Amino acid sequence: MSSMRSAILNITLDCTDAGRVARFWAEVTGWPLHQEDPQPGHQEYSAGPPAGGGIRMYFVTVPEPKVAKNRMHLDVVPPGAQQQEIERLTGLGAAVSGAQPPGAGWVVMADPEGNEFCVEPGAG
Repeated sequence: MSSMRSAILNITLDCTDAGRVARFWAEVTGWPLHQEDPQPGHQEYSAGPPAGGGIRMYFVTVPEPKVAKNRMHLDVVPPGAQQQEIERLTGLGAAVSGAQPPGAGWVVMADPEGNEFCVEPGAG
């Protein structure tokens, strides 16, 4: 059995407007935003932890629209009160989803292009 292991470099999101979604997630996380492919017709951006540590989020413009619920999603944990973070994220362009599980401690939201994510209870 090999001891070789792969590391995850990116969590990649296909987008209608990669710049818009990348700016949203850079604001959510506070991570620096980088344009990765400035060629005409290509829109690719990344947002990741400063100092190159950890996994980046990577955003690519594709022609196909989102058609169904994501099979994978992000869970975010705010440093303070959950409701304050929901209000901040809504101000950045997110929306609270109508599909809230009863009795759950997390809140299902969607980014500006409808990609689902959950806001966990925060520290406050």
